[in-house]
Amino acid sequence: MPLYTQDQINTIAAKIRHVRFGMFTTVDDDNVLSSRPLTTQQIDNEGNMWFFTSDEAAFAHDLASHPEVNVSFSNPDEQLYLSVTGQAYLLKDRAKARELWSPLVRAWFPGGLDDPHLAMIRVRIQTAEYWDASASKMKQLVQLAKTAMTGRAPVEMGKHTTICL
Repeated sequence: MPLYTQDQINTIAAKIRHVRFGMFTTVDDDNVLSSRPLTTQQIDNEGNMWFFTSDEAAFAHDLASHPEVNVSFSNPDEQLYLSVTGQAYLLKDRAKARELWSPLVRAWFPGGLDDPHLAMIRVRIQTAEYWDASASKMKQLVQLAKTAMTGRAPVEMGKHTTICL
C-alpha cells in the first residue's frame, strides 16, 4: 500500500495551482539556510514537484550533500499558506524538460532545451502542511478585535492540515 493517496497529491496540487512562485529553501555545507523563488512546473502523480534550474546555481550544488528542502507557498488574497518538505535531486532529464518546457522558460535558458546548463530539480514530497483560512476577512477582523479586547486567543480562524506522503 503506498504511503500517499492520489487524493492527497491532488489536494496539494490544487492548493498551489494559482500560486506562481514557491520559496525554495536549501541548506549549504555550513548549515546556512537560503531561499529563492522558483516556479513549480508540475506535481506529478507520484508526489514529485518539478522545477527548472541551472546546474551552475550555487544552491544546486548543495542538493547532492543536503537534499532536504522546503518549499513554501502563500496566497494572502486567498488566505492560503502551504509548506512542503522533501528530498531534492538535481537531474539532467531532457525528456522531462521537453515535457514541461514553455516559452517563458526560455528567458532563463536562451539556448532552449539544448542549453548546456539546463537542469531539473525533482522534489519527492515527504510532508505538506497548509493553513487555509475559511472565515471571511470580516469574520477574521471581528475575531482579532475580540482577542485584542479580551486577551484570549481567537477561536479557530482557519484550518491547519498536515499530509504525510
